[in-house]
This record gives sequence, C-alpha cells and structure tokens, in this order.
Amino acid sequence: MQWTISNQLTVGRVALIPVLIAAFYFFPEPWNHYGAAFVFALAGFTDWLDGYLARSRGEVTAFGRFLDPVADKLLVATSLVLLVDSHDAPAILAMVIIGREIAIGALREWLAERASVVHVSTMGKWKTAAQLCAIEGLLFHESIVGVSMQDVGLILLWFASVLTLWSGYDYLRASWSNLRAPQA
Repeated sequence: MQWTISNQLTVGRVALIPVLIAAFYFFPEPWNHYGAAFVFALAGFTDWLDGYLARSRGEVTAFGRFLDPVADKLLVATSLVLLVDSHDAPAILAMVIIGREIAIGALREWLAERASVVHVSTMGKWKTAAQLCAIEGLLFHESIVGVSMQDVGLILLWFASVLTLWSGYDYLRASWSNLRAPQA
C-alpha cells in the first residue's frame, strides 16, 4: 500500500467517526450539535481534498479506491444513526439511504469479481452532495438568520433519499447485462 497524503486523509476521515460520536453524545447541549456538525464538515472536506489530491498528483491507489467509499458510507451511516437516535431524522429515510449503500456496495463487489466496472454517475455525485448537506444541517440543528437548519436538513434528506433511490436504479440498470450474464 502506498501511504500517500490522500490515503492518510481517508484514514483520518475514518478516525474522525469516533470523534463525531463523542461530540454528539458527550458534549453538553447545544455544543454537541456544533461539535458534531464541525467534525462532520471537517470529514466532508477531507473527502473532497483527498480526491482532489489523488487525481491532481497522480496518486490514485487501489487502497484509496477501496477505502474512500467505505469511509464515506461509514460516516454517513454513523451520522444517520445518531440523528435517528436523537429523533432528528426519520428512520425510514436512514433505512433507504443505508440500505441502498449496502445493496450497491454488494453489487460493486460482485461486479469486481467478474472484472466488470460501473462508474459513479453524475446522479451519484449529486446524491452524495445532498446527503452531506442534509446531514450537516440536521447535525447543526440551529437556525441561521432565522432559517431552521433542522427544517432545511429534513427537506434535503427527503431530496437525498429520492436521489439515493434514483441513482441506485441507474446503477442497477447499468449493471443489468452483467447481472443477467451466465456465470463463467
């Protein structure tokens, strides 16, 4: 494994997950929301930065291609569970998002075994952006200039859930010929 700056940032994003949990549960109100939102935003920034650095520096590695989406899914799933536990997000939306991520992750693994690749679509990128913005608003939980970030986060989470289902459908559609092909 190459220990590139991008890979270090990805590992750092995974390491931020327990910090996010600790901030959410152990900081006093309202600092728990501020702390969790800050850690989540920092993790989101490292996601963007590690991808940018890997591409711009020509340091894309197999380890990074593996761990980056895993880190993203762990961060999103953990945050959604925290938000459902605190009654700040509907469980059904968390189930849709987490369930899709598990199903598509399993499909990607299966396709990799068959030496097939389906690339991330633009819809998938929008889905991720909507999820990250929704979770950030829900974690922050306060109002900014009279606008409830809780309400904005809930609206974005519903939107992200629709994009999640849509991008999952697109991924299945793009993979359909591989799914129907006879096992070699």
